[in-house]
Amino acid sequence: MSTLHVETTENVATITIQSPPANALSSSILKDLSIELDKVEQNKAIKAILLKGEGKFFSAGADIKEFTSFQSSSDSGGLAGKGQELFDRIEHFHIPIIAAIHGAALGGGLELAMACHIRYVADDAKLGLPELNLGIIPGFAGTQRLPRHVGAAKAYEMILTGVPIAGEEAVKAGLANQSFSNDSLFTEAEKTAHLIASKSGPTIKQVMNLIPYAYTTQLNDGIKKEAEAFGDVFKNEDAREGVQAFIEKRKPEFKDQ
Repeated sequence: MSTLHVETTENVATITIQSPPANALSSSILKDLSIELDKVEQNKAIKAILLKGEGKFFSAGADIKEFTSFQSSSDSGGLAGKGQELFDRIEHFHIPIIAAIHGAALGGGLELAMACHIRYVADDAKLGLPELNLGIIPGFAGTQRLPRHVGAAKAYEMILTGVPIAGEEAVKAGLANQSFSNDSLFTEAEKTAHLIASKSGPTIKQVMNLIPYAYTTQLNDGIKKEAEAFGDVFKNEDAREGVQAFIEKRKPEFKDQ
């Protein structure tokens, strides 16, 4: 049985983690998530993904029970490698992924959310990396992604103390985009997903390709890539349709071409 529920509405795929009670990220969930990403890649109509958890939590962390089966450092390192590979794929996915975080995103759950492109949180959600409380350290790139979002000082504090922060503080720290009440979180996340999906597919892909240059290359290199992409988009029918619709003061009808 799959640990995920997937529902597609128009051009948005909603992936819900279903592993009660805490939606712990087991090896099965990581495998199933990779499979679902494969399916999305094959579905050319999907232009945005919403990722959320069922029940009380987004994900309270990795499946600690699996840790008891480790016989050597190669076992634990192998699990870390698989998680890192999957989360790196998510971060560089050609379709934007929005994480809607309620309840808690702890340990591996927060590491998964940090790999997503947009993070919406409930006001009272708890976000943290408490691995040191267990005598271990983050293994799914938490020590690398958290400083990039909140800065080194805040990352040291969060990881070394293991104390989580609330949703509103996560927004202030740069870890999340916006916070909402529990009642409106998923509705707002869905609105954003559908708003993104209403854009031209080729332009979405260009943006997904370009933004990583902002933090992986020199500014001049990124600017050159943007200029090339700006020229390329005008080869698409959608560019002509969008400009004409603006002139005619109507909503554009993009065909992803």
